Amino acid sequence: MVFGLSLAAPPGPMNAIIAEESVLRGWTAGCRAGLGALLADGLFFLLTLVGVTTIVQEYGLLSDLLYLLGGGLMLVFAVDAATNARAEAGFVDSETATGATGFQKAFVLALTNPYQLAFWLTVGVGLTQPGTVELARHVPTPIAALLGDGVVETGSPMLLGGFFAGILVWVTAFPAALVASGRRVDGFAPVIAAGSAVVLAGFGLLFCWLGATALL
Repeated sequence: MVFGLSLAAPPGPMNAIIAEESVLRGWTAGCRAGLGALLADGLFFLLTLVGVTTIVQEYGLLSDLLYLLGGGLMLVFAVDAATNARAEAGFVDSETATGATGFQKAFVLALTNPYQLAFWLTVGVGLTQPGTVELARHVPTPIAALLGDGVVETGSPMLLGGFFAGILVWVTAFPAALVASGRRVDGFAPVIAAGSAVVLAGFGLLFCWLGATALL
């Protein structure tokens, strides 16, 4: 669970979508966005089990195109987040939404997120096969310091169940924390939405640049 939680918690495109949905439309919308990302991880897990994800490794062009596609989507969602940040004066606890829902955005973005796919092509494959994995090597540095030299056995149902349970804890607790803050702090929602736009734009430009330079 700690492994899954530590991978889900750091700032990135998925958490930007979850944050935007949470502060603008409430906990349910934020949680649905998180479940969209979690569903994509579940799909990648199934594809890893049957060996389909290895196709991307064999054809580098697919990976390069994925960077461009994922980066382009992030830029589109960044514009949407920036628009929402300007339109909302404060926290709105409602389920009304225009355009694509948070679940749809997070699910599509996760499927085209090169980092997410890279995880399942490397560490994810190892999780499904008998062996061991050093947790500190696959999580952000601050969290790695807390984990120390922890090693877990891979290929077990308990590990895989705990991994997805950790992600589920994050995608339900993170929106709840944002909603609680939004109800108490004036102007919290537009600031978080603007921050989400910046994160999405930054990752979008980075991915587009990586994909374009690889193709050229």
